[in-house]
Amino acid sequence: MMQVTRRRLGAILIGWLLAAPALAAPATFGTHGMALFGNHDGLYASHLPMFHGPHDYQLIIQFHVADAGLDATLRNRLEGKPMLWTIDPEKFELDRLAPNSPTPLRHFKADLVLGHFEHDGKVQYSDVTLVVDKVLMYRQLAPAVRVNPVASYVRIGEGRQRFLVKEIDSRPDFDHIVAYRSDSEARPVRVNVAKPHLGEPSPAALAGALGLPRKAILGTVYYYTDDLR
Repeated sequence: MMQVTRRRLGAILIGWLLAAPALAAPATFGTHGMALFGNHDGLYASHLPMFHGPHDYQLIIQFHVADAGLDATLRNRLEGKPMLWTIDPEKFELDRLAPNSPTPLRHFKADLVLGHFEHDGKVQYSDVTLVVDKVLMYRQLAPAVRVNPVASYVRIGEGRQRFLVKEIDSRPDFDHIVAYRSDSEARPVRVNVAKPHLGEPSPAALAGALGLPRKAILGTVYYYTDDLR
């Protein structure tokens, strides 16, 4: 009887060990904090990446708040004000936001924080449902150390107030979002400036790359290097 019991326990243990990998959390599951920016014309979120999983992706989405009243309030608070807001979301699999995901993430809940949610930011709105409208960028970061002497920025947004988001393509590198104002739709969708190592490119350099006067640069929304060393 004792031998039978031991055999059964052994079989159960082996079965559990074989099943364990399947029960493990998916590779991109976690809390994926994001920088929040936007204006009357659109709301955007940029994942705060690192060079290790599950956060080794640069991701930008366009979204709206499910509550129409709160959506309008948030857009009004962001309009023309290049200040840092962040999103502290529920845990989810980041690769569900990949363009080819078989189970795309349509919405998720989050706290919206004025300031950085990990560095003394203040929650403004709790347990808010954010609806994903578009995935504007989704790219995995390469962990190898390398240097790119040029900082490449992509344009995000339409209307008069727009944003430049730096493409993370070096290690170490910096995450950078800049707000600017333009009265023309003909501005380039990508601009390049000389990279001053890990420092922010000057407003004059960014304005020059855009073909705009210095005063068109409204200010920095987000700049961070520590997670990209």
